[in-house]
Amino acid sequence: MGKTTPSGTVITNDSDLVAYLLDAAGVAVVPGVAFGLSPYFRISYAMDTKILLEGCRRIAEAVRALR
Repeated sequence: MGKTTPSGTVITNDSDLVAYLLDAAGVAVVPGVAFGLSPYFRISYAMDTKILLEGCRRIAEAVRALR
């Protein structure tokens, strides 16, 4: 939290981060606030391992772009 996206938006909570990941990485995750677990997010891992690894790669790339 407190990081800035390449477009200049400040990530202030888990919902902001989830929106950023969807926009920047094309990865859908669920904000922890939906489960009373802010500032975390949830990932469904009921998928093929190859797809999960690609999603994790995209998340890592998007997070590295934050300043």
